[in-house]
Amino acid sequence: MFTNVDDVKLKLEGADYICSREITTVVYLAAATQKPILVEGPAGVGKTELAKAVATGLNRQLIRLQCYEGLDEAKALYEWEYSKQLLYTQILKEKTGELMVGAATLTEAADRIATQEDAFFSERFIQPRPLLQAISAPEPVVLLVDEVDKSDPEFEAFLLEILSDFQISIPELGTRQAVNIPFVFLTSNNFRDMSDALKRRCLHLYIDYPALELERKIVLLKVPRISEALADQVVSAIRAIRDLDLKKGPSISETLDWAQSLIALQVEDLSPEIVKDTLNTIVKYRADADLVKENIAKVVNQ
Repeated sequence: MFTNVDDVKLKLEGADYICSREITTVVYLAAATQKPILVEGPAGVGKTELAKAVATGLNRQLIRLQCYEGLDEAKALYEWEYSKQLLYTQILKEKTGELMVGAATLTEAADRIATQEDAFFSERFIQPRPLLQAISAPEPVVLLVDEVDKSDPEFEAFLLEILSDFQISIPELGTRQAVNIPFVFLTSNNFRDMSDALKRRCLHLYIDYPALELERKIVLLKVPRISEALADQVVSAIRAIRDLDLKKGPSISETLDWAQSLIALQVEDLSPEIVKDTLNTIVKYRADADLVKENIAKVVNQ
């Protein structure tokens, strides 16, 4: 585990994740208190990557639950492998027949079969899903509940129970307590507001677009072939574009895509023409592209 905030910074940088002091402090406190982190912010600012970097830094397995509308407990917890159960039933049909020999009534036959239910409702027939995998893992893991805001409020309420007690009830098998409490990250793109109850159980972290110098460091780390001069121009242009009234401003992931594209085109100096030619890697809406073109002089200082 982390020894202090500086250790968090060191381990995250070792996983190629550069971030602010605020982020490393929240990660350290979450690790120290064994509380989940609810990470909110615009898409593409590194919320999911933070969980991955923590898993890498701690040398832990990352287990990811991707949320979506309609996600239910079965897909998040476990499912019974009914086809496998049926196969075993067919194979053991003869033994089942022997078990019921001498049964005078259907009730007696059913009672005899009931005594063998454990043979068909056991660990061998369970297909663990992410939540059960996380609490059953023999070694501590990082559990990422990604885009939790896209799940239904009913699933969020169910998730509260898991985060409160880190245990799961399987009716046929009983309660499963966490072998090791996982390091939990929940990410949200603000598709809908999370409940106060969920927020109370988590440390809150909002990741915004990085400051200019931090974004420059990220570009130089993630795109090692880029020159410092071009990196400066890219980051300055991106910040100018974000200041425009866009439907969706470019995230750090799009900054990196743009930098990679400029390297592929062997660009050494940013010009208005180059920005216009590569605009599709930065903005994703036609109206946004038109607005950037109209303000190209603000984007590229010539």
